[in-house]
Amino acid sequence: MAKRTFGVIGLAVMGENLALNVESRGFPIAVYNRSPDKTEKFMAGRAQGKDIKAAYSLEEFVQTLECPRNILVMVKAGKPVDAVIEQLKPLLDKGDTIIDGGNSLYDDTERRTKDLESTGLGFVGMGVSGGEEGALNGPSLMPGGTEAGYRDLEPILTKIAAQVDDGPCVTYIGPGGAGHYVKMVHNGIEYGDMQLIAEAYDLMRSTLNLSGEELEQVFSEWNQTDELKSFLIEITADIFSNTDPKTHKPLVDSILDAAGQKGTGRWTVVSSLELGVPIPTIYAAVNARVMSAYKDERVAASKEIEAPAGNYEGDKQEFINKVRDALYCSKMCSYAQGMALLSKASSEFNFQLNLPEIARIWKGGCIIQAGFLDKIKKAFNENPDLPNLLLAPEFKQSIIDRQAAWREVLSTANQLGIAVPAFSSSLDYFDSYRRASLPQNLTQAQRDYFGAHTYERVDRPRGEFSHTEWTKVAEKSLQTGTTD
Repeated sequence: MAKRTFGVIGLAVMGENLALNVESRGFPIAVYNRSPDKTEKFMAGRAQGKDIKAAYSLEEFVQTLECPRNILVMVKAGKPVDAVIEQLKPLLDKGDTIIDGGNSLYDDTERRTKDLESTGLGFVGMGVSGGEEGALNGPSLMPGGTEAGYRDLEPILTKIAAQVDDGPCVTYIGPGGAGHYVKMVHNGIEYGDMQLIAEAYDLMRSTLNLSGEELEQVFSEWNQTDELKSFLIEITADIFSNTDPKTHKPLVDSILDAAGQKGTGRWTVVSSLELGVPIPTIYAAVNARVMSAYKDERVAASKEIEAPAGNYEGDKQEFINKVRDALYCSKMCSYAQGMALLSKASSEFNFQLNLPEIARIWKGGCIIQAGFLDKIKKAFNENPDLPNLLLAPEFKQSIIDRQAAWREVLSTANQLGIAVPAFSSSLDYFDSYRRASLPQNLTQAQRDYFGAHTYERVDRPRGEFSHTEWTKVAEKSLQTGTTD
């Protein structure tokens, strides 16, 4: 049998689906899994009749691949990736490339890239978005690391990626951990997007008592608009169309309100704090999942703390429209925060990220694919130095036109005691960003008072710092009877 063009290690669902995707595009592949039973099951089932060669040792696996070898590793992030790499290293030749397609922390990818490149091997840390279906039929791919390794892989990756009107949803992201960093931020935006949709649902359910059928109709209609058309809105409408066979009520009502997470949202928040980039919508989304896990405490608290009295008595359709506008404004803030974080990371880590290209490859195959990504791509193409999406003319005007509805929705939520942390954080972000003056002048005065941290003055050049002996000023004021 001829040598294989591509190899896949790890045959969980994502690994299987990517392997089948590669093979379906005309590339003969080899597969290996640590458990022989898993390999045998795959070969007897989904791989039957396909141009796939199974190997039952790493040595056999490596020998079946043509040089330079391209090996995709699809195992759990962390130590398992390091273990596979260490097992592969002595079996490979210079010019071979290992691809990590899991959700690895970008720091780990940075370390692995440097280590393998120093030995003459290539390493590509590749974010893969789109879930199981995307992996099989066309995901959004975010490869970074060894550029020569990516160029060798490019003919394969461009074929297996999702295809949109302006090309395949893959591009070389940048050196080191750039690919996994962009995937991490993608997931952070995804957290924000999902929480905002959940809050829109909660608002309409709690204030208007919409049925599952009505919610399906609302989200289906929203998915026809330029502003909200997206994968997540589409699947949300589909979710409301499903009925629980046991209760004959919407299936979503039978699902426990305690959400899980795998870490990428938290990593995004940590990185933003380290880089000093505000991403409050994404932080609120992560925190909302954490809060949801306190189910028993929340149930107990609900019996002790009464909700505000009153009901919403306004026009039903008018409120739905205002929730739609609030959702769009908040989504723009979430994407603006994510792109701002990518911009800062690009300069800080020398990733040289191409923001228009990143927006383009998110247009298909991935979880956050949305109609307005074309507008985001256009905004950064027209102004590569754009500091924030909120300043792009189209987005700026869109939010200005909708902000009254946005504020009214939050006011209603506050009055009725409905928690909308991501909506609120988005509006706070917008209001903070648009204000020339914030109250942190007092914060700086306090820091200087108790810690002599110094401060800048409004009447002196930036970067020139002053300090006041605050206690002595207070004592002098008391002694002289002055208050100035």
